[in-house]
Amino acid sequence: MGNTIGTVLNPMFPIKMLLKTYSICILMVDVVWVVVNTNYAILQALYGFFNPPPLKSVKLETALIIGSGRGVGRQIAIQLAELGAIVLCVDKNVANNEETVNMIKSKGGKTYIYECDITKRENVTTMSEQVKRDVGFVSMLFYCCGIPSPRSLMTQPPQDIHETLDLTLTSYFWLIEHFMPEMKARNHGHIVALTSVAGLSYIKDQMPLSVAQFAVQGLAESLMEDLRINKTDGVYVTLTHIYPFIVDDSSNLRLRISSYFGTITPANAAKSILDSVRRNYPEASVPKHLLYLGHTLRILPRKATVLIRDLLDTGVDFA
Repeated sequence: MGNTIGTVLNPMFPIKMLLKTYSICILMVDVVWVVVNTNYAILQALYGFFNPPPLKSVKLETALIIGSGRGVGRQIAIQLAELGAIVLCVDKNVANNEETVNMIKSKGGKTYIYECDITKRENVTTMSEQVKRDVGFVSMLFYCCGIPSPRSLMTQPPQDIHETLDLTLTSYFWLIEHFMPEMKARNHGHIVALTSVAGLSYIKDQMPLSVAQFAVQGLAESLMEDLRINKTDGVYVTLTHIYPFIVDDSSNLRLRISSYFGTITPANAAKSILDSVRRNYPEASVPKHLLYLGHTLRILPRKATVLIRDLLDTGVDFA
């Protein structure tokens, strides 16, 4: 009885109760705000699925393509030039890169060529400084290294973890360090990261690759958060997942569910990637429907995801 009277007579008691009530009210408002905006975001995503945003122009944008000597990187460079961008082609294979540049020039595109082994930091620094002297501001960065071909996955031995991380991830940090500060300062730019499906699911005997590709996803998501927190809404990041057995320029692959997977050319893959970039999508995949499959797998129980992955395993065999 005495304790109850003491509590009631305590002059701080009403203030504490008021503060507690106020905190609860604020929490309820925050919860309602999150629920309402979450539902609004879902509706926006559904609307955007059926009515995608318009394609932005890349005319006169300066696009740096790392890995432009072959495959998807080459096709991205060619198609960007056709859209009016100034294309900077970077590859350590000089012959392949020159072929890409000649293709662009033959169609009237404007391009520069750079030889660089990006696994060496000093090479990246030298190349970046030369690029800035040649063209000034780089507004788009496409990182196409580290995406394996289907044949290499089947025939090459597992890569060394240091070599794989340097090619796929570490060099990406160095490039961002050189080009992103000016994008932030101008509040204009676009960074594009390409990963293989190894970043969504482990590939047999390719653990270093899978680890590196998972890390690229983390890097892209960290960049998005950094830009959001710093309110740099004019700089975009697009993370694109490429299923390696989908992109092929030959017909000697046999797939378990060919009607589901099929194959597309590097040119069509590049077109799909650029479509997502020009709509400022934060995440995309080639083919597009696999993005939703990947999201679904993340929320299912582990046993269920393993069963689905086994079912959809390409079962690749070379003819």
